[in-house]
Amino acid sequence: MSHSKRSSLPLRIMAPALLPAVILLASCNKKQQAGPAPMPPAEVSFIEIKTESTVLKNELPGRTTPYQIAEIRPQASGIITKRLFTEGTDVQMGDVLYEIDPSSYEAAKDSAEAAVNVAKANHSTSIAALSAARAAFTAAKAAQTRAVANAEPLRLRTARFQELLSSKAVSQQDYDDSAAALKQSEAGIDSAAAAVVSAEADIQRAEAAVKAAEAAIQTAEAALASAEINLAYTKITAPISGRIGRSAITTGALVTAHQPLALATIQQLNPIYVDVPQATAELLQLRRRLADGRLSQNGSYSGQASLLLEDNSEYELKGVVQFREVSVDPTTGSFILRLVFANPKNDLLPGMFVRAIIDEGANNNAILVPQQCVSRNASGDALVMTVGADNTVEAKMIHIDRAIGNTWLVSEGLKVGDRVIREGLLRARPGAVVNPVPDGQAPAATTAPAATTAPAATTAPAAPAAADSATTTPANADSPTTTK
Repeated sequence: MSHSKRSSLPLRIMAPALLPAVILLASCNKKQQAGPAPMPPAEVSFIEIKTESTVLKNELPGRTTPYQIAEIRPQASGIITKRLFTEGTDVQMGDVLYEIDPSSYEAAKDSAEAAVNVAKANHSTSIAALSAARAAFTAAKAAQTRAVANAEPLRLRTARFQELLSSKAVSQQDYDDSAAALKQSEAGIDSAAAAVVSAEADIQRAEAAVKAAEAAIQTAEAALASAEINLAYTKITAPISGRIGRSAITTGALVTAHQPLALATIQQLNPIYVDVPQATAELLQLRRRLADGRLSQNGSYSGQASLLLEDNSEYELKGVVQFREVSVDPTTGSFILRLVFANPKNDLLPGMFVRAIIDEGANNNAILVPQQCVSRNASGDALVMTVGADNTVEAKMIHIDRAIGNTWLVSEGLKVGDRVIREGLLRARPGAVVNPVPDGQAPAATTAPAATTAPAATTAPAAPAAADSATTTPANADSPTTTK
């Protein structure tokens, strides 16, 4: 009997200590049966769509071409005696590049000068002859006048003698002498008239000789000018300013006038052209954007362009669009767009491959979306995830116009005020409810950390530890009994 009392004593002592542990285990079993707590909505960051003004640019491949180019060819035949330039250097318009042996051309010039002098001498002689003919004409005219004046008294006297002869007032001999003198005077008049006519003919011949002499002078002077031009052609000069290339001939070479082989080539590099092909479809799209007001070419737009070189570096100076070709290449469906750039350092050389970035115009209502916000479906269509007013995720199909920096220019599918998800796309599924946070804003505080206090309740095993300590207590309680 005393033994049963001793065995029930530890149970009565341990029961109060084991009660909290039993209650805790029962509560854990109830929680496990109730299932896990619902997850809070996924947090995503979004950007709110708004319009902004941006300059639209078009990148096109192209090649540089000289602003001016001149092939040097001789205009006189002969032996090259000098080359007066250094290959690959800049030359100025009018600089002497080559010299041709001028001996034969100098002789031709001297002969032409002599011919001019002879023609001028003949002209002087013809002028003198004309003066003499005019003087002879004047003398003949005076003689004719005197002959007429002398004949008039004889005519009157002969007529009077003829009247007096019938009355025997004068003798027949006197009448005959007067009539003979009149005939002789009339013959003198006829001779003077013939002399006048002859003098007039001499004047005409002299005038013709003068004109012929003048024409001879003009011919001789033209021959002299031609000889001087040919002599000047023996010095081959630069027709334009620019950089000259290698020489195709050397000193001592024989060249002929207007030969097909160019002696050298000069290219003007400052400024320099950039020719780029542009598809007609792009031009039509640009015109439609301008027509419907989506694009404007006033204000900041000035037809400017920039260049990307072959090493992807940007050329330091800006250029402008000069003109568009008036015809389209039927084989490619494109036309040439010509740009002009200043090239003071000759960094751009003819034939270089470049990429021209051309300002098309300003879009004052552009919608730009970061590229990381855009994904593609199985069909390859672009789409973004948006957050509705009820914080529900919705997928929207969009139409992308072009890339501008690290953003996409969206032409269709979005409007001002739409909230596009930027961060947390993996947690956003269409139809799911999310917790939207403006992009760049610190995340809002949540009650999730309170859930972590539940494991703190698992510190309840300390109670069993207490129970263990309590179980040791009976062991101590038994010691008096044992002592007993």
